[in-house]
Amino acid sequence: MDWQADISHWLNADWVRYLLLPGLGALALSIMGWRAEHRRKTRSDPDAVPWLPWRDISFWGSFAALLLLGAAAYNALTS
Repeated sequence: MDWQADISHWLNADWVRYLLLPGLGALALSIMGWRAEHRRKTRSDPDAVPWLPWRDISFWGSFAALLLLGAAAYNALTS
């Protein structure tokens, strides 16, 4: 059994390239935004303006991850 060929074949599926991998990237972005926002809330001056809008980045990353990973799960189960 050639496991490398199996992985290569699995990664060439359209739903993996266009739904699963971007969904995992959006999930990582969401977690990074949540951590940055949590760090901002727990510092000594919480009203200081952050360099990036981490709350919004976390929200939209979570939204994109939910949609992309949901579509990837649907495609994985129906194909």
